[in-house]
Amino acid sequence: MEALELLRLNLLSPMVLAFFLGVAARLLRSDLAFPEAMYTALSIYLLLAIGFKGGVELSKTPLGLLLLPALATLSLGLIRPLSGYLLARRFLGVGRADAGALAAHYGSVSAVTFLAALTFVQAVGGRPEGFMPTLVALLEVPGIVLALVLAKRGSGSVGEATREVLTGKSVVLLLGGLSIGALSGEAGMERVKPFFVDPFYGALTLFLLDLGMVAASRLATLRQVGFRLVLYGVGLALVHGAFGVYLGHLVGLSVGGATVLGAMAASASYIAAPAAVRIALPEANPSLYLAASLVVTFPFNLILGIPLYHALAQTIGG
Repeated sequence: MEALELLRLNLLSPMVLAFFLGVAARLLRSDLAFPEAMYTALSIYLLLAIGFKGGVELSKTPLGLLLLPALATLSLGLIRPLSGYLLARRFLGVGRADAGALAAHYGSVSAVTFLAALTFVQAVGGRPEGFMPTLVALLEVPGIVLALVLAKRGSGSVGEATREVLTGKSVVLLLGGLSIGALSGEAGMERVKPFFVDPFYGALTLFLLDLGMVAASRLATLRQVGFRLVLYGVGLALVHGAFGVYLGHLVGLSVGGATVLGAMAASASYIAAPAAVRIALPEANPSLYLAASLVVTFPFNLILGIPLYHALAQTIGG
């Protein structure tokens, strides 16, 4: 019942419903469309806000308490995009750009899945560590950067690809926002809260509405790898989730903390990664990466994944 309630609450959120409205609008051949300038403005706003809020969380966490869990999280941020990229190339048979886009989504993290896991653990009596939101911030960016480097490495040397990614506006906004938030802290956030916190979910709703239209417009290509994409999304979630739980146990997290880290590792971003990929890899097919992250992995984790990661954490911790 808990999983079904979480599924209902999250799938009936305005943001996810806006995505499906965008899909429906395109399938119904509506003339609804976003100006390119509006999409660009929403992307800049969301990426900077995500980085900013993550930096504020970092500023409030003592370094000694965070060190080992942070190292575990950063290692997840490097291993997950590598496995996502290789599996996309070999199992799905997609090109470098599409593989990089998928790797960026499965190398980053879904904040909604994180919140669902936190709610689940607390509902069953667990007490996850208070610094878990900081780990979300640490997991958000490195996987996106590595995935974009993998996708672009064929266009020149690895050094050139890395420089292009690190100086691209998507990464500059995420890392710059982290730096601003970490340096200005809670006091800085209070000064800009009316702009970066309160309107965030409204902007996200518009962003996902646009993504729904973009994804629906390219659904025809999804049929080429449809069932394999389901296996890809579920398989990566299970492998990454189990590895996240195990790493959480190794670095001393509680059963609740290991469960939440496992759910984070199993998740796929549909906020930060789409914004970064649309800017850095415009040739990638949104139908692939949005269907995998939002239609396959997201509901799987809410229905079955989180309880499975909790059971595994209890088994390992016991």
